[in-house]
Amino acid sequence: MLKAAGVGFRWIPTDPDEPSRQSIEARLKVEQDLLPLVSPAAPLTLDSGGICEKETQQLLPDSLDIMMAINMIHIAPWSATEGLMRVAGSKLKTNGVLFLYGPYKVGGSCVESNLMFDQSLKSRNPSWGVRDLEEVTKLAELNGLQLVESVEMPANNLSVIFRKN
Repeated sequence: MLKAAGVGFRWIPTDPDEPSRQSIEARLKVEQDLLPLVSPAAPLTLDSGGICEKETQQLLPDSLDIMMAINMIHIAPWSATEGLMRVAGSKLKTNGVLFLYGPYKVGGSCVESNLMFDQSLKSRNPSWGVRDLEEVTKLAELNGLQLVESVEMPANNLSVIFRKN
């Protein structure tokens, strides 16, 4: 394991989509210096019970410092968010971080472009959609995570940071 700024780390990229995992692997072939830091991309599908793939469950360490889900929860059923929070609650170390990035409704509303995006998502799959940050936060709290910060980002997205109690 290599050290970055004096801290050892290992990145485990995951995606349910085979072409996306192939893209990750292709990029790693170009960026050879990252190979010692990054595990091969693993399949990951979440449902309300957690990780669906047994091989991926076995791949993950018992405790993690950080988990990231970027542009995920709005293009997945709510049960995937339930699974994400369940896994974060069980796998993150005390004070570990769950970082989420994407569009959210706050107080039940959002900018017009995100409302249109929400309608587009729901037309493709009724179980998808821009999520209410308050509902995501409630689910996180049920799994031992506390909202630390929500930061406005470009394109009307939020970076949302939870910490495990």
